[in-house]
Amino acid sequence: MSYLYDLHTHSDCSDGQLAPADLVALAIKNGVDVLALTDHDTLSGIDRAIVAAGDALKIIPGIELSAQWSGRNIHIVGLNVDVRHKPLQQAVKEQCAIRDIRAVTIADRLRKAGIKGALEGAKHYAKGESVGRPHFAQYLVEAGYVSSFAQAFKRYLGASKAGDVKHHWPSADTVVSWINAAGGVAVLAHPDKYDLTRTTLYNLVQAFVDAGGQALEVVSGRQTTAVTAKLLRVAQDFSLLASCGSDFHSTTNAWQSPGIMSPLPDGCKPVWEAW
Repeated sequence: MSYLYDLHTHSDCSDGQLAPADLVALAIKNGVDVLALTDHDTLSGIDRAIVAAGDALKIIPGIELSAQWSGRNIHIVGLNVDVRHKPLQQAVKEQCAIRDIRAVTIADRLRKAGIKGALEGAKHYAKGESVGRPHFAQYLVEAGYVSSFAQAFKRYLGASKAGDVKHHWPSADTVVSWINAAGGVAVLAHPDKYDLTRTTLYNLVQAFVDAGGQALEVVSGRQTTAVTAKLLRVAQDFSLLASCGSDFHSTTNAWQSPGIMSPLPDGCKPVWEAW
């Protein structure tokens, strides 16, 4: 029997639209059998997702951790991590502190650009979790400064705009070590989205492997067969396990719903075979 795995999704505990229980309900509706909740730099939604899933589907405890490699921001997913692992919990607190400092800086820059109450507004939409740019975007839309999320990023939050504040994340080596120590599998997330040359991509993957990374996200949502073939080759060249996920954030993108993604290609070893 074949199962549908979605090993990269987000809830409103980070920058997703749906609460963990609603995300689980949508995943069940879409026929997902195994779901990983991998919110950015937080584990807070895992328990709620497990309760909501019951016996209807299997929840894989996960997290998407922000990291830095060679001056670039990258994301590393941890799958099957022990959410009670104290060092990982401490690391998550440190990641959240970085996000909180950044949020204050973004709000200050937006204030100078004529936006009032941005930090308080963004915190309202964050619902007690760490504030990210999508929360600022929600506030900008609701407060009438812009008419859409896209406009919020185009005018205020995107590259080189007032709210484009860089993070100072820990190294990829450090992040991989956190995941491994917590009994998880470290997955290099959506490698094609970093817009790297072949040489730089291979340098990144080599550094990831040297740090103890074990898997590559060969499929991220709907992608072309050319991208899938390229990432399959990378996984094979480095003997990495293959992961897949929708990278779900919002119901506004029907093509990026839980379980909706290109299939893993033949010739790779799925990450779940190692569990």
